Amino acid sequence: MRTGLVIEVPTGHFLGIFARSSTPLKRGLVVANGVGIVDPDYCGPEDEVMIQVLNITDTRIRIRRGDRLAQGIVLAAPRVSWTEITDACKPTRGGFGSTDS
Repeated sequence: MRTGLVIEVPTGHFLGIFARSSTPLKRGLVVANGVGIVDPDYCGPEDEVMIQVLNITDTRIRIRRGDRLAQGIVLAAPRVSWTEITDACKPTRGGFGSTDS
């Protein structure tokens, strides 16, 4: 979905695109990739912010200009350095989604 927006995100930050909390419930639409990320270097004159949405209902949904389906927030994106190790020093927690219970 085209937004008509070209946004220059400050260096060291990113723009996160999230569904509005009411969009899935009231409209049956979800942001396709969960969270959209707009990097600081995506700011040329043709770099329009676009939002891909999925219809999770069986009915046809019409999107009109000005409909508020998603929202953006600028967040810090600190640069980190990784150190490769051969052995992890902490115990295994049990896998994806595990809470030790």
